[in-house]
Amino acid sequence: MKIIKKQDAELYAAMQSELYRQSENLELIASENFVSNAVLEAVGSVLTNKYAEGYPYRWSKKTDKINYKLYGRYYGGCEYIDKVEELAIERAKEIYGCEHANVQPHSGSQANMAAYFAIIKPGDTILSLELSHGGHLTHGHPLSFSGSLFNIVPYGVNKDTEQFDYDEIRRIAKEVKPQMILTGASAYPRKIDFKKFREIADEVGAKFIVDMAHIAGLVAAGVHESPIPYADIVTTTTHKTLRGPRGGMILCKEEYAKAVDRWVFPGTQGGPLMHVIAGKAAAFKEALTPEFIGYQKQVVANAAALAKALNEKDFNLVSSGTDNHLMLLNLGTEEEGGPSGKKMEGSLDKAGITANKNTVPFDTRKPFVASGIRLGTPAVTTRGMKEAQMIQIAEFISQVHKNFKDEEKLASIKNEVREFCAQFPLYTNILEENK
Repeated sequence: MKIIKKQDAELYAAMQSELYRQSENLELIASENFVSNAVLEAVGSVLTNKYAEGYPYRWSKKTDKINYKLYGRYYGGCEYIDKVEELAIERAKEIYGCEHANVQPHSGSQANMAAYFAIIKPGDTILSLELSHGGHLTHGHPLSFSGSLFNIVPYGVNKDTEQFDYDEIRRIAKEVKPQMILTGASAYPRKIDFKKFREIADEVGAKFIVDMAHIAGLVAAGVHESPIPYADIVTTTTHKTLRGPRGGMILCKEEYAKAVDRWVFPGTQGGPLMHVIAGKAAAFKEALTPEFIGYQKQVVANAAALAKALNEKDFNLVSSGTDNHLMLLNLGTEEEGGPSGKKMEGSLDKAGITANKNTVPFDTRKPFVASGIRLGTPAVTTRGMKEAQMIQIAEFISQVHKNFKDEEKLASIKNEVREFCAQFPLYTNILEENK
């Protein structure tokens, strides 16, 4: 950031402060991670200068299949850009064993929009997970395009187990006969049985989409069952557990490839962000290594260790634990006297711990207040932390919970967290460069 430091002191100060915040704080937001230097370099490259509307291929009119020998861009000068996108596509297909990959979506939300339009039409019925039970805004919230354009019928978790009840989901599906069934979550701590969802979809004649944004890295490493054999279309982000740049991706069977491509471009967005696609390609190469598999196994082991330690400190975990990279703490009702999710998030932040408030199943509070906190282990695992450190993190969280109103105590915990994080340095090369 030497050039920015010289040319724009205000911007430099903000960026430098964020660098130190990431380095000195415990990052426990389940949807965040730290990319490699290779990904940072790709995203900050000259590829940001290039417009490349279209694809590095065209659909053959004779065969109705992709032909990489046919030029598919609307701009000239894309011969090297094409290579970058082809690398990202082929690596994505290799990681997930899918027939087709579109790496152009700017985000998971835009990937979802294109995927829905590829197989259903406005007004059709979608059966999807309710937001307050762990779903996502684009799975049917009324303020999202999904809730505005489609008829959304939600399913939730069982009140006793706080996990999916597949018999109940089947019952709802048979009753409403949706055109599409959607699963995947932003806050569901248990494994998802994609085969059962496929069976339900087949019983009612529905298309089946999986939004695997949160578990994409786990799926890539084989520590969570893959939805690819079961779903018609799979959408994902490329950050979170996959540890790439912020962006989206669509994986699908060949029969939906042409429709998916058309709904990404020109259906829902314009020129692709080629610097971000380069970052995706870099991350996908990392995801094909044995080290990445080891990392994902450690993410899950750390989540289990953190959940166990929090259970032992008498926290109420939704569904009593986790099978993946995240967990939800139910902090209780207002009448029980503890902090809301919003207050706990603020207190954790003052203690140098970054997490997010989250609704819990059957929450009585509004989403911006919420009764829960969502925690995840991808980012701390990237820093090299293991099970022993999860026990210490649980202690930090417990101390914040006990002293959530005590500003002096929270400041003291923050100093401890800073010292703790210093044992697992982050982006040391950038910190040294900016001194």
